Amino acid sequence: MEHRIETPQAAVPSGRVKPPSSKGRLTAIAYGRRWIGFGYRAIVYLYLIGLSFVFLYPFLFMISTSFKSVTDLVDPTVFWIPKTFNVDSYFNAYAALHYFSYLKNTAVLSLLGVAGQMISCSIVGYGFARFHFPGREALFGLAMFTMIVPPQTIIIPLFIQFKQLDWINTYWPMIVPGFFAHGLRGALFIFIFRQFFRNLPHELEDAARVDGCGSIAIFVRIVLPIVVPALLVSGILSLVWHWNDFFEPSIYLVDNAKFTLPMMLPLLGQSINTMSGGATAVPDQATVMAACVLVLLPVLLVYLELQRYFMKSIERTGIVG
Repeated sequence: MEHRIETPQAAVPSGRVKPPSSKGRLTAIAYGRRWIGFGYRAIVYLYLIGLSFVFLYPFLFMISTSFKSVTDLVDPTVFWIPKTFNVDSYFNAYAALHYFSYLKNTAVLSLLGVAGQMISCSIVGYGFARFHFPGREALFGLAMFTMIVPPQTIIIPLFIQFKQLDWINTYWPMIVPGFFAHGLRGALFIFIFRQFFRNLPHELEDAARVDGCGSIAIFVRIVLPIVVPALLVSGILSLVWHWNDFFEPSIYLVDNAKFTLPMMLPLLGQSINTMSGGATAVPDQATVMAACVLVLLPVLLVYLELQRYFMKSIERTGIVG
């Protein structure tokens, strides 16, 4: 039979508190860090909610106003939700915009501009990322410099140049620069493609060169199929900017038959007067907002359809990095 000898524990002197164990201290530290993390996330969410409200407020106001009747527009008690949903403003805006005629013009101009920028900017971005030549960084810096130059500062020499080429009242001033890695924010797309190409492993191109592929074949057969995320991000951004562009078309286009949908918004009242047989008519606020919704609707549908691919592509292109 075993005899167990128990050693008495040292008594804690009177007047002194027993120090907490290490496990208790770790629990308190973890509990404090959890509250700090919760507070940090709460601040971030509040900031994001406030920022999103700033961007969403005009859009929500536009949609809400487009469904208001004339009575709701003059009723001070109606702000967000109309008492009676009215869709007549959409029919009036549709007729005043001559929607499908100018939708075709906008689609042709936008899609050709997007195609030109995707082809040229991908090639230029690949060249800056993969080829080493004297002055490469200086040329890239100059390309990025064009991104911060407002188009209004160079519109006069551009107009003179396109006038000499007899391109005024045509779509060429908005389309051709895109095929030379310029156009609307072309420098941004060069930067996106360059960042994406720099993250690709060189072994892919080395293996293709061993098989006898040249630089053009490598770009078309190897690189281009895996550059879809950069193409998607750049394509959506380019489409939105070309679709919503008002400044350049208003400078170069003269004939009303060649106008785009954004250019028809300031002419909404004139179009309604023509439809009413010359009688003076001012479009109400609901009709104006309905026209804005119709102009934005095609681009909005494209973005909603490609939203999940767009967010994944942004992470892979290195824009946020």
